[in-house]
Amino acid sequence: MAADSDDPLLALYLARRSNLVRFLAARAGSVTAAEDLTQELYLKLAARERGGEDVGNPTALLYRMALNLMLDRARGETRSAQRDTAWRQAVRTEIGGVDIAEEPPADEAAASAQRMRALLAAVQDLPPQAGRAFRLHKLEGLSQAQTAQAMGLSVKAVEKHVAAALKALTQKLSP
Repeated sequence: MAADSDDPLLALYLARRSNLVRFLAARAGSVTAAEDLTQELYLKLAARERGGEDVGNPTALLYRMALNLMLDRARGETRSAQRDTAWRQAVRTEIGGVDIAEEPPADEAAASAQRMRALLAAVQDLPPQAGRAFRLHKLEGLSQAQTAQAMGLSVKAVEKHVAAALKALTQKLSP
């Protein structure tokens, strides 16, 4: 505290701390926010370089610094809220003023992943030609003509292999 007595502005802060809290609480609308801002002001005062400063009205300076800290915080909160709103508008859909999540609920996602694992395991059990035709056409998204070309078969043969694969998978995966 010896350093505090060497600094008139810091000594003034300590003497007027409770008044600063009330001043900021009246403007911020929250005693908790005012306490935080007052502590932030102390840190700012304690960390500043003390040169041969001659402040004409140290009380006015102290209150102006406190008010500037409050305004800086309010601007930051406004920017943060705008950023959050922009993000929410970019990744969410709103219907009737209510945010609608585009991703499925966790239980549905887990069930879907489980069904996909079962499907992939069942595809492994298909006969080689039917399995390859199914993978190329249904899983990799090739057209039947592209699948036929990749397999060296006719389009009609690919149709038959895919149909056979679908029939076998339906039977195997039906509850």
